Amino acid sequence: MAVRPHVVVIGAGFGGLAAAKRLEDEAVDVTVIDRHNYHTFQPLLYQVATAGLNTADVGYAVRGLFRRQRRVFFRKAQVTGIDLDRRRVELRDLPDVPYDHLIVAAGSRCNTFGIPGADELAFPLYTLEEAVRLRNHVISLFEAASAEPGLVAEGVLTFVVVGGGPTGVEVAGALAELVEKVFADDFHDLDVHRSRIVLVEQGDRLLAAFDEHSGTYARAALERRGVEVRTGTAVESVAVDHVVLAGGEVLHTRCLVWAAGVQAGALAQALPVARGRGGRIVVHRDLSVPGYPDVYCVGDIADIDDGSGGRLPQLAQVAIQGGRHAAEQVLRTIERRPRADFHYLDKGTMATIGRRAAVADLPIGVRLRGMPAWLAWLLLHLVYLVGVRNRVSVFINWAWNYLTWDRGPRLILRPEALPHTPIPHSDAAPRTDQAGTSA
Repeated sequence: MAVRPHVVVIGAGFGGLAAAKRLEDEAVDVTVIDRHNYHTFQPLLYQVATAGLNTADVGYAVRGLFRRQRRVFFRKAQVTGIDLDRRRVELRDLPDVPYDHLIVAAGSRCNTFGIPGADELAFPLYTLEEAVRLRNHVISLFEAASAEPGLVAEGVLTFVVVGGGPTGVEVAGALAELVEKVFADDFHDLDVHRSRIVLVEQGDRLLAAFDEHSGTYARAALERRGVEVRTGTAVESVAVDHVVLAGGEVLHTRCLVWAAGVQAGALAQALPVARGRGGRIVVHRDLSVPGYPDVYCVGDIADIDDGSGGRLPQLAQVAIQGGRHAAEQVLRTIERRPRADFHYLDKGTMATIGRRAAVADLPIGVRLRGMPAWLAWLLLHLVYLVGVRNRVSVFINWAWNYLTWDRGPRLILRPEALPHTPIPHSDAAPRTDQAGTSA
């Protein structure tokens, strides 16, 4: 009996799962490796952070996705390195995993661009742990201000969001609605209107990757919700109780959300391969790594030529299509067929600002704003969620929130203490290792 080729997929994010799903019915053995035993639907993490959804709504057990596939295996482990010459994936405290073909979809981590204090004190939003940590922190700040209202003047209820892309816009809008529509009733003993939400963007407008009118619409929608938008402004340094902006302005705050960009994780830095912008691994047009034809990189860890001299963006759709393409090239190699170049199909970009307010730029030149874009955004995210249970749960949560303005998971879950982001008279949750294995 012939031994089936062994394909190892590093990362159970969008790219990794897309690759594994494409291979699940083929004559290969597949091992998916991730440090978490679940897939995270990252586009909705901001809703977990702002008490709109539960963690289980945006997470799905990897083993559950492949429980009927006897040729797909899962290994919960931290990848520490790859021996490209010996074809082995090195794991922390576990034996190495050999491979015949390797698909690396190890994701990204927050890029703070060397700004003093940002790595230690900012709140990134790329994992479930980070979303829960931010939710804990936001609610705890309001609890602290309720107990001692004088703390409001010290910036306890000032929230600074850095980055005017889709994530920053969505976080700022969701925070504004959480404060105005939910906390105003929850904390009726506190004047929540003294809180501030400041969105800082270094560029001259929001949503730079969108049509200019979409960015203008997003700014107006945020400002109607009370968000202070600062474009053409950068963060120079971060301290425990304040942020210094370019030009010397000081914002007193105990909560800085970082949505200003990502970089490849530690795994990319450890490999002896060429790297491009953000430390991403440079790949051929077929997504293979130069010098290692049986190794492919997809998703946020890959630096992919868009065919016109630019680079493809770090988007879920790029990861999904890239994962499928890499899997196809593995099969082509096994079947001794010529490989094909990767061609990304742009399906458009979307961002939501809040209830009945969103923007959608579609590749056919259609620009949607307001209610139509918001409904399209809701439908698309329901469709792409993994698992029927998750879709039903998210739909029910959204419907309940729309009808009642009530957000369910307003819980402070703080299993450990972390002193570096102090809340007056309370503790804070620990920061997790940013080196991820998901794309």
